[in-house]
Amino acid sequence: MFKPVENKRVYQQVVDQIQNMIFDGSLKAGDKLPAERDMVKLFKVSRTSIREAVRALDILGLVECRQGDGNFIRKEFDTGLFEPLSVMFKLHNGNALELFKVRKMLEIEAVALAVEQITNAQRNELKFIMERLAKADTEEKKVKLDAEFHFKIIEASNNYLLKCFYNAVSSIMKSFISDARKIFLKAEKMNKLSELHKDIYEAIISGDPDKAKESIQKHFDFVIENFEK
Repeated sequence: MFKPVENKRVYQQVVDQIQNMIFDGSLKAGDKLPAERDMVKLFKVSRTSIREAVRALDILGLVECRQGDGNFIRKEFDTGLFEPLSVMFKLHNGNALELFKVRKMLEIEAVALAVEQITNAQRNELKFIMERLAKADTEEKKVKLDAEFHFKIIEASNNYLLKCFYNAVSSIMKSFISDARKIFLKAEKMNKLSELHKDIYEAIISGDPDKAKESIQKHFDFVIENFEK
């Protein structure tokens, strides 16, 4: 199962072995890794190397460390991409415009999938979000419902990897660009955003993927245009 490793880049070799075991099915979601002292014996490396390897796997989003219980292969990876992508975002001086453009690309394809995959329950959830959005009387409520609306589209696409990427991009935006929506505080801009959301919703409900993609594109074109100004 586990193999002794060479002494060059020791912790990376431990990481590689565990990754390969995930790929070949030897380790599955939810499996517990051996205790640190046991991994030291199995890999024939130092505790420091094991700790570095586990930390690297944690950063990669493959392993979650539960205090007092041990290290486990993640069952859910929805947020696992956030940390490495957020580090890259900061190191390369990423900006909000880049994030909006990535979201645009993801959501144009996601909304077409959503039209095909959406369930009756998800249609009702989207309808409920739209009803609450129309009645929202504070910016805080509107921001929350706006996020719910877009996430529901991603969820309805029924594509797990797409959901993981979207969550990572959205989380970076929340973490680093808390005031991004301030550009839409004027009433006419808020009204325009509401109209665009309504167009997206109606296209999804009517089962028209081309119209849905067009509506999402108009939404993000409007957002990006105003952000650039």
